[in-house]
Amino acid sequence: MKKGQLFQVVGFALATAMSGCALTQQVQVSNQNYCPFLGSSLCAKLTPTNNPNDIDLRWVNPNAQWTKYNKVLIEPVSFWGGDDTQVSAVDQRTLTNYFYKALEEQLSKKFQVVNQPGPGVMAIHVALEDATAATPGLRSVSVAEPHVRALATLKYLATGTYPFVGSATAEGKITDSMTGQVLAAGVSKRVGGGSAKAAEQWQWGDAENALTYWATLMANRLSSWTSGAAPS
Repeated sequence: MKKGQLFQVVGFALATAMSGCALTQQVQVSNQNYCPFLGSSLCAKLTPTNNPNDIDLRWVNPNAQWTKYNKVLIEPVSFWGGDDTQVSAVDQRTLTNYFYKALEEQLSKKFQVVNQPGPGVMAIHVALEDATAATPGLRSVSVAEPHVRALATLKYLATGTYPFVGSATAEGKITDSMTGQVLAAGVSKRVGGGSAKAAEQWQWGDAENALTYWATLMANRLSSWTSGAAPS
């Protein structure tokens, strides 16, 4: 390939990657056999979705009767990081509270949110497995300053992720609130994307964007299943 052609290809790749920048992006869960919150038996049922707009690993109970549910009970969100987690106790509380509020905000748009088990009530169980902070100053420069942004985009093209971004990994399951039957379960990890909207956010901004993404995805997905608008 000639030098001029190479520059054209690189330029096109940069333009394509930058035009499609999102607040967060899915990355593969590094160990799909490790689900401390869901447990080993449920974890073993999970399979990759192979969809960048979905969660990474998922299982849906083929016997679930989704259309009989019209209410949700949101259980407290917990943090399941290991002993070597870099997330302080204060930040763990901040992130789990944020996740709960995001779930409540999004699910309340589609369902009646209740505080007791009952007929037609799905129980929402989610846990933040871990999170990493972005590097605020460098993160801002990497998405706002044109020359540095170009280098950041090249890193994305080479590795699939941008530099200086934060991340969040979560596990969750939906159960029948009365019987405890597991209706669906999943694990997902998302990292910060290359959107310029992320330039001025704080160190946990990428993690919070991931939590909001999951809450919105869950609300929309459950609504489509319970309404019968889409198959599970």
